[in-house]
Amino acid sequence: MTQKRIYLDYSATTPLRPQVRRAMAPFLNEVYGNPSSVHALGRDARLAVEDARRGLLATLGASEGHLVFTGSGSEADNLAIVGFARRNPGGCIIRSSIEHKAVIAATKALQAEGYDVRVVPVDGHGVVDVAALQELVSGVEGSALVSVMWANNETGVIQPMSEIGELCRAHGAVLFSDAVQAFGKVAVEPLDAGVDMIALAAHKLGGPKGVGALFTGRAMDLEPVVYGGGQESGLRAGTENVAGLAGFAAAAESAADGLTDEAARLSSLRDHLAAGLLAALPEIVINGSDAPERLPNVLSVSVPDVDIEGLLTSLDLEGICVSSGSACTTGSVEASYVMQAMGREGDYAANTIRISMGWETHADDIAYVVDTFPKLVHRVREYSNRP
Repeated sequence: MTQKRIYLDYSATTPLRPQVRRAMAPFLNEVYGNPSSVHALGRDARLAVEDARRGLLATLGASEGHLVFTGSGSEADNLAIVGFARRNPGGCIIRSSIEHKAVIAATKALQAEGYDVRVVPVDGHGVVDVAALQELVSGVEGSALVSVMWANNETGVIQPMSEIGELCRAHGAVLFSDAVQAFGKVAVEPLDAGVDMIALAAHKLGGPKGVGALFTGRAMDLEPVVYGGGQESGLRAGTENVAGLAGFAAAAESAADGLTDEAARLSSLRDHLAAGLLAALPEIVINGSDAPERLPNVLSVSVPDVDIEGLLTSLDLEGICVSSGSACTTGSVEASYVMQAMGREGDYAANTIRISMGWETHADDIAYVVDTFPKLVHRVREYSNRP
C-alpha cells in the first residue's frame, strides 16, 4: 500500500487548524472550571464561553441575534425544527427534498406524530424550485417553518437564500437553514439574507468535533430538545464544552480571514480537477456544475458502469480519501437521495463520489488525482467484467 495520503473529504470533517489547538489548550489544562460555577475558575470558563459566542456572532455579521451552543450541527437542526414544531402544533413544516438527513429524519418523526410536513422539489441542477416553494408557503394557514440548507452537502450547490428569505418574510413564514457546509467557505450573513435561524458545526471548518450552534436572528419560541440544568438560556441543557467552543470561535475567525482568496484558490483547483477528469472520462457527470453558485471546494462526480465500492477501496489504497455522496450515513454506500431528487437515475444516482478540498489541498494533490482516478475507474471496470 502506498504511503502517500491525500485527504479530499473536507465536507465530512476537517483537520484541526493549528490556531484552534492553541485556543483550546488553556481550557484542557489550567482553566478547567464549570462555566456555571460562581468561583474564579468557573467565571474564567464562563468568560471563555461568552467570548466564543461574541466571536461567532461577529463572523456571521450579526451585531444582534442569539447563539445557542449545541453538541453538533444535527442537534442544532433538531432544536430548530422540532423546537419550533412543539411550540406550534398546528403549524406546517416545509423542507426541500435535498436537506441534510438530520432535517429529513426530524421532519419524518414529526410527520409520524401528525404534523403537517410538505416537501419542495429542486431542479436538475439541485436548486430549490422557488415558484413551487411560494405556492406551498402561500397555501399555509397558520404558522410555517421553511427549511432550506444554505449549501448542499453532496453537490455544494448554494441556494438563493436572499430570494427565499424575501419570499418567507412576505408570507410570514420562519426561515431556517442548515448552513453547516457553507459557513467558513462562503460568506454566511443570515440577517442580510432574511434567514431567521441557521445551524453551524465547528468540525467542518477546522474546529473540533462535537460542537455546534443554532443562531436565531430574533427571539424564537423554541421547545428544548435536551432538558436539564437550564444552560444556554434554557434552550440546551448540559455543561458547555468550553475548550470546544474556544476552538469553534478560533476556527471561524481563521476561516473568515482571507475567505475570498481561499475561495478563489479552491475553485480554481476544483475546476482543474473537473476538467482533467472529464477529459479522461467523458462519460462522467459533474453534478450541479450548471447551478448559479456552488461551494468553491466541492466536486460531485457520477461515474457510470463501475463498482462504486470497489472504486472507493481502490482510491483509498492509492492514498486518496474521498466519500460516496455524503458521509452522514455511517458505513453506508447507497443511491443518493440528493441525486434522485435532481432527476438522476441508475448509476448516475448510485455511483456518486464527492471530492472536497480544504486549506491543506494543493495543486500537486489535484494532479495526482487527475492522473490516478481514471486509471482506477478502468481497472475496476475490467475486474468487474472478468468472466
